[in-house]
Amino acid sequence: MNYTYMVECADGTLYTGWTTDLTGRIRAHNLGRGAKYTKSRLPVHLVYYEEFETKQEAMRREYAVKQLTRSDKLRLIKGAESGTFTAGNHT
Repeated sequence: MNYTYMVECADGTLYTGWTTDLTGRIRAHNLGRGAKYTKSRLPVHLVYYEEFETKQEAMRREYAVKQLTRSDKLRLIKGAESGTFTAGNHT
């Protein structure tokens, strides 16, 4: 499985990435071995993810999410929390 995910950093900023091992990737971020962006903003916690069959789909979605405004990202997170969004159903 491939994942597009968002973490919230300790400073309140959001980081979006993709991975094949969601648990391992969050652990790596929190050990300072994740993205350069998150290293100085620890700890991070997972706030959102979507599952995809292929790496290409996950990477495409990562790019699309990164293009969203912060308020759009927060709405996406809120929708997932409230159950009004079904992860993985995006093109």
